Amino acid sequence: MKRAFTLILAFLFIIPAIFAQGLFNAKDLTNSLKDKNVKVISAQSEKNYKVSHIKDAILIDHAKLYNEEGPGGVLKPAADVAQFLGDNGISNSNKIIIYDDGDNKSAGRLYWILKYMGVADVKILEKDMKAWREARIPLTPAPAKITKTTFAPALDAKIFVDTKWVKANLNKAGILFVDARAPKEYSGADGKSPGHIPGAINLEWSSFDVEGGGLKPVDELSKMVKSAGITPDKTIVLYCGTAVRAGLPFFVLTSLLDYPNVVVYDGAMNVWSTDASNPVEK
Repeated sequence: MKRAFTLILAFLFIIPAIFAQGLFNAKDLTNSLKDKNVKVISAQSEKNYKVSHIKDAILIDHAKLYNEEGPGGVLKPAADVAQFLGDNGISNSNKIIIYDDGDNKSAGRLYWILKYMGVADVKILEKDMKAWREARIPLTPAPAKITKTTFAPALDAKIFVDTKWVKANLNKAGILFVDARAPKEYSGADGKSPGHIPGAINLEWSSFDVEGGGLKPVDELSKMVKSAGITPDKTIVLYCGTAVRAGLPFFVLTSLLDYPNVVVYDGAMNVWSTDASNPVEK
């Protein structure tokens, strides 16, 4: 009897931990759609969205959230991002579920942006069409009807760093820079990239996915990042060319693996490389 009670207690503690994770499947979505405060965001390409998307999913193109001038990929001021989200029917108090075309790159980027903007409840939905069909997820080519709302940003400065911070923290103990680009970009062998931030290690964003899209199992992800030297006792600084590809590693480390200190260098190499005084390694 005592053992059974202990197992019940353990189960009760495990359940909240599971549902606190940010990865959703089709069954989770079916249950969540009953909540009127839930908003589904499609981070698909506009072309694919017009073919088929989850009914009432709002199309959000993350590229529309960046400054039009200067280095590409730098996030607009918070007020402008908030205005765009509000105009597209997204409030900071909504529960957000994001999906994309399957590789989670765009979904990961929007996940980080929404967390930075102060949305408390953000999930990424696995795009598993077989599971979606079995769960009878409603799909449509018809665009969602948008009702404008107010998005009140409450920036989470703990997950954002800029160039000034990067310069001040190069080569400091306990801080690990992780370049999420392809190996040839990291090394500068592609003929376009100048190289990488000194001391950074390379772990390509796509290595978090299985072949064909979708995330690897959590235990594999944990082994992979720890084998690369990415451990929870460090402050992990993620970057790529523009920070788009840093989004999925951020999601995995913070939401699935519970790493406590993970930040994204917004603008990343596009900004770093504009100043010749910023050191670069190949």
